[in-house]
Amino acid sequence: MTAPVSELLSNYLGGQWRIGTGKGTALLDPVTGTELVRVDATGLDLAAGFAFAREQGGAALRALSYQQRGALLGAVLKVLQANRDAYYEIATANSGTVKNDSAVDIDGGLFTLGVYAKMGDSLGDRHFLLDGEPARLGKDPLFQSQHIQSPTRGLALFINAFNFPAWGLWEKAAPALLSGVPVIIKPATATAWLTQRMVKDVVDAGILPAGALSVVCGSSAGLLDQLQAFDVLSFTGSAETAAVIRSHPAVTQRSVRVNIEADSLNSALLLPGEAMGSESFELLAKEVVREMTVKSGQKCTAIRRVFVPEALYAAAAQAIGARLAKTSVGNPRNETVRMGALVNRTQYDAVRDGLAYLKKQTEVLHDGATHALVDADASSCCVGPTLLGTRDAAGSDVSDRVHDTEVFGPVATLIPYRDLAHALQLVRRGQGSLVCSVYGSDPVALAHAASELADSHGRVHIISPDVAALHTGHGNVMPQSLHGGPGRAGGGEELGGVRALNFYHRRTALQASSTVLAQLTATTA
Repeated sequence: MTAPVSELLSNYLGGQWRIGTGKGTALLDPVTGTELVRVDATGLDLAAGFAFAREQGGAALRALSYQQRGALLGAVLKVLQANRDAYYEIATANSGTVKNDSAVDIDGGLFTLGVYAKMGDSLGDRHFLLDGEPARLGKDPLFQSQHIQSPTRGLALFINAFNFPAWGLWEKAAPALLSGVPVIIKPATATAWLTQRMVKDVVDAGILPAGALSVVCGSSAGLLDQLQAFDVLSFTGSAETAAVIRSHPAVTQRSVRVNIEADSLNSALLLPGEAMGSESFELLAKEVVREMTVKSGQKCTAIRRVFVPEALYAAAAQAIGARLAKTSVGNPRNETVRMGALVNRTQYDAVRDGLAYLKKQTEVLHDGATHALVDADASSCCVGPTLLGTRDAAGSDVSDRVHDTEVFGPVATLIPYRDLAHALQLVRRGQGSLVCSVYGSDPVALAHAASELADSHGRVHIISPDVAALHTGHGNVMPQSLHGGPGRAGGGEELGGVRALNFYHRRTALQASSTVLAQLTATTA
């Protein structure tokens, strides 16, 4: 499926579809270079659109209970499932992903939406949430304090990244809508088509109240200026852009609540005591290759640094390299291809530049340039997976670039360590990450390493032979678990089951007679 050349996609704002007044930005097929559609947000009345979402969409959502809003999410899910094939075609054309990689985005988004739809039933016929138990404020138990959480009377603005146009939409929108907060999505321009199409299908189905779900494609200029004190903002992207957002008057003067997911040098760690060829060793090698190649390494959770005992460095390089060599790269429409393209030429150039930068302090263990492209040529945005290495444990200390620079593509660095203390020190040089996976067979050692790494990671994925066929994957973000990370990862938190709703609620302490508080409890039963 290919949209007509130069078709200008509509924005949905203020309860109406609106075409931008500019020429727009072309979205291209990263393999063929064919122009697909154009996006533009020039001339939109942002102030009126934000006010409509805040006042109309917000009021309508808050009038519903969590259970009713969950039912709306369930209806949204059915609409998206009915149009799933079209989403796959758009992903192939616009993101250059093979079918399995498109599934990570599309089916991952639908699964997350389904989890939050079901959560509405568990939250029941309520309009706010109790937070903890009542607390006595004095000797007499009659006067107590009860915390509650109420949906914020603002909107949620989502500025999303290019790599997950489907999942990035629904992993944020599902808990926001369930909370009773209207949503405005600004997808990354390069892959905005899929996000826009999903929103269009939902809007056309007439499921959500007017103003509950909006989408603005194209430039984000002026969006942050519209935010008011009770709005919330969630951003996924570069640390540089995150710094600009944090310094915006909406944040510094109006105290808009912000969630940031930024750069992350995620790690995989093989614990000491594992032998070459052991099950844990092989699990590490398999997962590293999967994380390097799924979506061509364009995942915020992908493994960037691989830590192994110094004695296993050569064996790990050979095991990972042998698996990478079997990866076919090229046009995702060819059924023999296992890894598609980078999303556009800008990302292609960034990966090539990043590789050249890292190579100054590393050796090449597997060269992506050795992969012959299938049904694609040098003008495409396809690039083979590359494994770098720091040669020895001493090199792991002095090769600062591998601990400071994330190449957002199919690139990882193998890093040897002397002992566990050295390994933990090196992992922490990532300055805070979304996820670290730990491989080993000793439960005591695994538990110890995980507890040591917990403070610098949003998630620690512990893989032992007994869960080889069960674990959900280093890079797969599950809605039941926290997604986010400290430090350079942005300091944000998303998902984590019902915890995701916290971002869209305001916590308040109600101090009253226990009789009054009993009435409050009764209304939320």
